[in-house]
Amino acid sequence: MQGTVDGFSYGIVTPLVAYFMAFLGGALGLRCTARSMLVASSWRAGWLALGSVAISSGIWTMHFVAMMGFTVRETPIRYDVPTTFASLGVAIVMVGIGVFMVGYRGASGTALFTGGTITGLGIASMHYLGMAGMRLNGKLEYNTLTVCASVVIAVVAATAALWAAGQVRGFLWSVGASLVMGVAVTGMHYMGMAALSVHLHQGGGVPPGESSAALLTPMMIGPVVFLCLAGAVVLFDPLMVMGRPVRITVDKQPGVPAHPAITHTGRRRPLARAGRRPDQRTRT
Repeated sequence: MQGTVDGFSYGIVTPLVAYFMAFLGGALGLRCTARSMLVASSWRAGWLALGSVAISSGIWTMHFVAMMGFTVRETPIRYDVPTTFASLGVAIVMVGIGVFMVGYRGASGTALFTGGTITGLGIASMHYLGMAGMRLNGKLEYNTLTVCASVVIAVVAATAALWAAGQVRGFLWSVGASLVMGVAVTGMHYMGMAALSVHLHQGGGVPPGESSAALLTPMMIGPVVFLCLAGAVVLFDPLMVMGRPVRITVDKQPGVPAHPAITHTGRRRPLARAGRRPDQRTRT
């Protein structure tokens, strides 16, 4: 017997909130990844780790907010807590591998392709492991082609996001990239849900585990608090928000004013030789 599946039992509310969580996690993660490329190597790992957890937390929270609107009319739904939180661990590890690869090797070529693929597979793994933690009086069945399409969307979205992070073009650029990333990740989720059908068992009672409402409250506390803290880091770092140019301190030399040389490319501005003004000409 096929179950009657409804992925929008709360209407448009859960998709919108889910999209916002994916956007927020993506925006913070991309800014942290971009920031890591502007600091010394000793600080880079910290920024990349913060970005990885931000992206993973946003996507994971997006998934379960969207699942609040998922119902099967003929049976209640419960969630296995260890499997549910294991899906977050998988997302953090795999997204972290991809982000660190791009952060240290650059957002181009083989590093971008490999990092984007690993990150996308991490997003897809989180989704389907989270679905495996769902308990109901029936069996979940998936359409193979639709599942493959959802994985492709995840990989393409992750690759595009990592490429955008590597451009380091300021706050508005990252916001635009995050809006697109939020659409892609949320679309991947609902594509994966479109692949799902439920085959109900005869008889049976309420499945073991936590209800979606009971699971959501404690689940939201950690990721939301973390995203707020990461957001505070972004707001109080002018370089990360405004994309300000790097300032390189110029050593004081005779005849050269002591001020920083500003560059947008990371190279020093040519300086006049000591004891001669830039507009001074050699007299014959």
